[in-house]
Amino acid sequence: DGYFYQRVAECRFSSKDLQGIGFIDSYVFNQVENIRFNSTVGKYVGYAEHGVKNAEAWNSDAAGLAQERGELERYCKQHAPIVYS
Repeated sequence: DGYFYQRVAECRFSSKDLQGIGFIDSYVFNQVENIRFNSTVGKYVGYAEHGVKNAEAWNSDAAGLAQERGELERYCKQHAPIVYS
């Protein structure tokens, strides 16, 4: 028994073009995804009541949102040559 928390950050490569890369950052509690940042959307999206409230708060934090948006460049595009090789 207890609680399960998971954060999953992933790069999704849909083509060999750097424009076809997306960054997804998901927050999961008890196997239910509550919040997701999607670089294609450019903001957090909340699921369930708690996730919607947190997404609204996190989207209002300009510095935090800019940092999350930068992960596509910093993390995904940096590793693209390794994935494509």
